Amino acid sequence: MRPMISLDGFWQFRHEGDASWRQVTVPNPWQADCADLRLTSGRAVYRRQFAHPGQGAHVLRFGAVNYLSEVFLNGVKLGENEGGYLPFEFPLPDGLLKAENEVEVRVLLPDGRPNDRGIDFADIPHGKQSWYGPLGGIWQSVAIETRAAAHLKHCAITALPSGEITVKLELSHAAKGLPVTLAVGPVSATLTGAETLTATLTHPAPTLWSPDHPNLHELVVTLGDDVTRHRFGFRSFEARGGRMYLNGEPFHLRSALDQDYWPEGICTPPSVEALEDQFRKAKELGLNNLRYHIKVPDPRYLEVADRLGMTIWYDLPNPGRLTDGSKRRLKETMAGMLKRDGNHPSVIIWTLINEDWGIRLCDDPAHRDWLAGMVDWLKAEDPSRLVCDNSPCQGNFHVKGDLDDFHYYRSIPERRDEWDALVREHAAGAAWTWTPFGDGVRKGDEVKICSEFGVWGLPQPAQVKIDGQEPWWMETGALWGDGAAYPHGIETRFAGLGMDRVFGSLEAFVTAAQWYQFGNLKYEIERMRSEPSIMGHVITEITDVHWESNGLLDMNRNPRVFHSRFAEVNGAVAIVPDIARYSARSGEVFRFKVKVASGERTLQAGELRWAGGSLPFAGASPLEVVEVGEVALTFSATENRVEEIVLELVIGGQVIQTNRVQILLFAPRARPLVKVAAQGALADRARTLGYTLVPAPEAEVVLAHALSDPDIRALQAGARYLVLADGNMKTEGNLRVEQRGREQPFIPVVDDRPGVPIGPVFPLPNITLQARHGTMWRGDWIAGFTWLRREGAFASIPGGPLLDVAWSGVVPRHVMHGWAQWEFAGPVISAVVVGWVHKPAVLIGRRTVGEGEILASTYRLMGADDPLADALFDALVAETADPQA
Repeated sequence: MRPMISLDGFWQFRHEGDASWRQVTVPNPWQADCADLRLTSGRAVYRRQFAHPGQGAHVLRFGAVNYLSEVFLNGVKLGENEGGYLPFEFPLPDGLLKAENEVEVRVLLPDGRPNDRGIDFADIPHGKQSWYGPLGGIWQSVAIETRAAAHLKHCAITALPSGEITVKLELSHAAKGLPVTLAVGPVSATLTGAETLTATLTHPAPTLWSPDHPNLHELVVTLGDDVTRHRFGFRSFEARGGRMYLNGEPFHLRSALDQDYWPEGICTPPSVEALEDQFRKAKELGLNNLRYHIKVPDPRYLEVADRLGMTIWYDLPNPGRLTDGSKRRLKETMAGMLKRDGNHPSVIIWTLINEDWGIRLCDDPAHRDWLAGMVDWLKAEDPSRLVCDNSPCQGNFHVKGDLDDFHYYRSIPERRDEWDALVREHAAGAAWTWTPFGDGVRKGDEVKICSEFGVWGLPQPAQVKIDGQEPWWMETGALWGDGAAYPHGIETRFAGLGMDRVFGSLEAFVTAAQWYQFGNLKYEIERMRSEPSIMGHVITEITDVHWESNGLLDMNRNPRVFHSRFAEVNGAVAIVPDIARYSARSGEVFRFKVKVASGERTLQAGELRWAGGSLPFAGASPLEVVEVGEVALTFSATENRVEEIVLELVIGGQVIQTNRVQILLFAPRARPLVKVAAQGALADRARTLGYTLVPAPEAEVVLAHALSDPDIRALQAGARYLVLADGNMKTEGNLRVEQRGREQPFIPVVDDRPGVPIGPVFPLPNITLQARHGTMWRGDWIAGFTWLRREGAFASIPGGPLLDVAWSGVVPRHVMHGWAQWEFAGPVISAVVVGWVHKPAVLIGRRTVGEGEILASTYRLMGADDPLADALFDALVAETADPQA
């Protein structure tokens, strides 16, 4: 092995704004070491001393420095390097080395400001630095390496399951004419040195690399005194007929996005042990892949992936725009990724562009042509892996490649129907995943994957503290999600909204949010696993990243509450229930069909069983989805409750997989005693539920979809109104049907009409109504956590406090405003908060109007045959008739 002297440790550092030197740790981005420089770019200088490394030829090696580096030895410039993610080195000339030496590294991290090198941040590959903040300086290891004049410069290895090994060598000029020996286990070969060499060896008994059996081999290259060792794995990965194959065997991808951010080092992992811990937890979660997201990892990351058995889908970091300069840098970076990481058997897929970032596929045919050309180039450079051209979301698409993947984010229960439709359409070969301009190459057998999906949970605030203090990143995120992504102050917002009355404590709310996240992922994965043409999925994401709280682990790698159960949802084998309505009445037959998805496994015959019943299971081939049959259950209940149905797939006496289904079970309804007044469809709905209808003056509760002036007069005189503001009646942005005029002054200050329009909150009962669609309340990437306080008339509604999939038929499509913060602990009965407890909006709320009272609700209760809708209707009527304090 070559002698190596590490230069990791303490360096002196000075940012362009510093008056004096400070001490930092290398490797680490300066934003991690210096609290006052968290969000800075610009110029900085590093320096440190080292002793003479001794006899031999020495090079100074850098793992990665972001972005432009100029390196000096004892005041003499050795050279410079452009690029923030890949290794580079400079020889240390004997004539410059002294007994004591100083190395100085001058770094430029560009931003939007002009600089003397003419490099703009938008033109360099930067990935998520535009989201989470800049990554500057020496963020990977530095070392002095001693090597012979005749030495190996690079070794590329391709090893197939057949045992065939192709080795491509780059040697130094001094190696010309010298013997080079290659040895792998019992096989060896000797060649005559040249600056490039290619050799083929055949291993007689290769053990293959896979996630379950991560067998690694070692190639030893001997060139005189230069002996190097190179780990690799025998494996193949390919796509055929819409399926993926690892070593010729079917492969089902169960992945999570990994942005590889850390609580203290940002993008510098703290240790190999920390990486090993994360990979083990990922495997516990049923994952067999991590999608390494738009940056180049520390080399230790892929070493651990190889050793522990995790496949990697690897994204090229994106620029901010496509120019001649960014095209060149993208290709150079991709070539560098191939050179540095091409020997890793764990890497199975490359992505060139994510979500159209940095290019404009929908607008510019030249960009589409460039991307197709990059696919061709990359496939020629590395035919051993799949290539994704653009991993798309709404508004962009594929042009050419091996995958037909797409990103879709929807929350359950708010957007269940949309999720179901997206999955069905994607599985059937939707046109919207491909270029609509006729300039794509779609073979029709590309592999279908939902390559990003998920929903937020939240981390426990106490678990993400560092040395007992709130982490610095909790002050970030204010510019995302219309402010809903800002973590700092969550405790204050939670207390101010009186949410302790609903959840008991912030910790209990976070626990509920994590189970909400589990319920979303469970439902969404089940729907995808029911489609045999969808070959995998990528959950966003394996860990939270700063303010982005959709991880399966938090930023400190603490598991979510559902960690031990997640493999039931995310395992190779999946039990897939197809349930239209997650609620049932006592005494009725609750029916649903069940499928089994085999993943990459071959399943023998067995049975699907549950308490009191079973169905035969005929077995399944890999990547097959088999319909088992219909489960029929009848429950008896004297009070409402949550009922859990445990499904088990049993083969050979062993439980292969489990699925736990929770439904809301409702006891028989008592005859409603409240007398109501209603018109039209509301009257029909009340009558169907057994209510006695009377004229409005005789009613205990008047039902309405909206209010008019006579209703307000009745309220002021003491009437009680239940307003089901579910969007069935056109209003004026509030609960009122009348249009209002304009307020003074009568001058054209806002448009061509005089006067300022009266806001929708102004007319009684001072409540506005807003559609959720197109707002932060609609439910997608940043989750809205919707709660119902189970008190008074609502105490008998099972489950909660957060809504789950059982509520998909009634969940509101509108929210209301007009309640003060203090009212959320009292008159507000159901509400939603977004992200880190921001943007509270009301779904059920009380308001006094004169001598009367109104209870307004946006839940949809009119058409569904759903016992939950009936129970909620009853609770709303009862609460209106007899309000609880």
